[in-house]
Amino acid sequence: MITVTRLDHTRFAVNPDLVERIQESPDTTLHMIDGHVYVISESMDAVIDLIVTYRARVLSAAQAMTGVPITGESVDGRAEV
Repeated sequence: MITVTRLDHTRFAVNPDLVERIQESPDTTLHMIDGHVYVISESMDAVIDLIVTYRARVLSAAQAMTGVPITGESVDGRAEV
């Protein structure tokens, strides 16, 4: 989940996998795949950074749990084909 802020300064979390699109004109709006629209105070670039960071954390946690590298190398260090 990523945490964002409504214009009234209340914070809430959304599942970034459910974000359909982000618009900035001038307020930033999150359009969710279920049709909900949230107007937030963060910039579009900041939301994108939050999503990238969230997904990196997910990949890192998955790699830590499985021990399988996510760099394209096999467990024995050879490049996977």
